[in-house]
Amino acid sequence: MPELPEVETSRRGIEPYLVGNKIQYSIVRNSQLRWPVATEILHIANESVLSVKRRAKYLLIQLQHGWIIIHLGMSGSIRILAKEQLAEKHDHIDLVLADGKTLRYTDPRRFGAWLWTNDLDNCPVLFHLGPEPLSTDFNADYLYQRAKNKKTAIKPWLMDNKIVVGVGNIYANEALFAAKILPTRAAHSLTRKEIDNLVIQIKQILQCSIKQGGITLKDFLQSDGKPGYFAQQLFVYGKKGEACSHCGQLIESIKLGQRSTFFCYNCQK
Repeated sequence: MPELPEVETSRRGIEPYLVGNKIQYSIVRNSQLRWPVATEILHIANESVLSVKRRAKYLLIQLQHGWIIIHLGMSGSIRILAKEQLAEKHDHIDLVLADGKTLRYTDPRRFGAWLWTNDLDNCPVLFHLGPEPLSTDFNADYLYQRAKNKKTAIKPWLMDNKIVVGVGNIYANEALFAAKILPTRAAHSLTRKEIDNLVIQIKQILQCSIKQGGITLKDFLQSDGKPGYFAQQLFVYGKKGEACSHCGQLIESIKLGQRSTFFCYNCQK
């Protein structure tokens, strides 16, 4: 599933091609995604693009008369086509631009979403979300206050979008390893010092991943649309049975909150 750095990489990739351009019309080949594609998107015509933003894992395309809200779901991706290309089986939506380029949305599993709102501040899918992890609102004071009475294991608690957005499974595993905290520990058991370090690690890991994705932004106009995050270096995620790069002990894996969880018993306490 695309996580926050991947969505931010996509935002940065499409922004230069959309802002200041016009969407002449849309082509919706399959409107049955996670939810039906919003009717307003079906009827876009000559709409200027004012901005491209991100909130959590949602891409927000601001038009003159409202906002397109895109979630990539489990397998969705977007890319810019330099010229007209025949659509393949999983190419569900095109936004045809005034300069001849096309934004194409591809989603084999169709768990993504294309929604519409005229009021971003009161949009139901956005208003319950917690702070952005790279914002000043997400800090040690905030996280310590939210954690101090919580008996939930720290990893699934961190992945709750009401606590902080965008810390998905990969980055929760990696941040807890970097902070030397076992993912099974109760949130309230973390000391203030541990919380301080955890916040630092979350921010650093997300920033590093975004930077790695940004390496290929200059090549975003390509046929496969795959930015550079596939080559990111991970320390524990997906490495069950491999030697820990820090101590040599084997990485272990359990299910926690129905998600695969990876850790080193020797390095994390």
